[in-house]
Amino acid sequence: MGIQTAIDSTTDFTSIKAKQNVAWGSGDYSKVGVTLQITGEELAEAMDMMPDAKVLDVAAGNGNATLAFARRFCNVTSTDYVEALLEASSQRAKAEDLFVTYKVADAENLPFKDQSFDAVVSTFGVMFTPNQQQSAAELQRVVKHGGKIGMANWTPESFIGLLFKTIGKHVPPPAGVQSPALWGSQNWVEDTLGVNCDITSFRRKNFMFRYRSAEHFLEYFRTFYGPMQKAFDALDTEGQAALRNDIMALIKTFDISTNETLCISSEYAEIIAQRH
Repeated sequence: MGIQTAIDSTTDFTSIKAKQNVAWGSGDYSKVGVTLQITGEELAEAMDMMPDAKVLDVAAGNGNATLAFARRFCNVTSTDYVEALLEASSQRAKAEDLFVTYKVADAENLPFKDQSFDAVVSTFGVMFTPNQQQSAAELQRVVKHGGKIGMANWTPESFIGLLFKTIGKHVPPPAGVQSPALWGSQNWVEDTLGVNCDITSFRRKNFMFRYRSAEHFLEYFRTFYGPMQKAFDALDTEGQAALRNDIMALIKTFDISTNETLCISSEYAEIIAQRH
């Protein structure tokens, strides 16, 4: 049985997205995002797109997948609704003399015609949209029949999936918004994309978070990762201490380092689907 994903028709997704935009625009996500570059490279290898293929990166952030596909001579259009992140990606592309088209765009309302792209990709991006069914529909709408959809999404059981859950205990998400980690659930992906797509690959992989210490990780994310920064800002001193303690306890559960540094293996799903 698949996971139920009924949407509350009273949910104000416009207001929620406006607040999310502020959250992702605060801090400096590019400093966190760039550490995940290997996941974009691995997705590009798995997708096996031909040079000159038209590729759309949705909720592209600072451009890990964007740059990976551009390095393979694909014609990449990179989109996000946070302009500052696209600017950070553009600087990276210029440094490598890569040609990329950038466009500010909402993943739930992509400004492209039906069947415009040979492939649509997203690494830890589209999973954060509040209206999950709408964004999933948009991915399928803009990819050509026979084209591919590729994603890297944190799984519900992963360190990051449980980090979302931990933060949600202290700062509950808006009513009607489900966990982003659903995008890393095979049942949910099959239920959501399976009508129009064949799920050709669902691989559970692991990303290694490597930091100087648990304290370094927490302070780095609290400083640069907008959603965590906003969660702490929403709490009083006592609440911040409680959230910090719960995050540190979670880190301790996942830390596999054998020295004073931090090494956390966080599972994610690398997903490839082909549009009918």
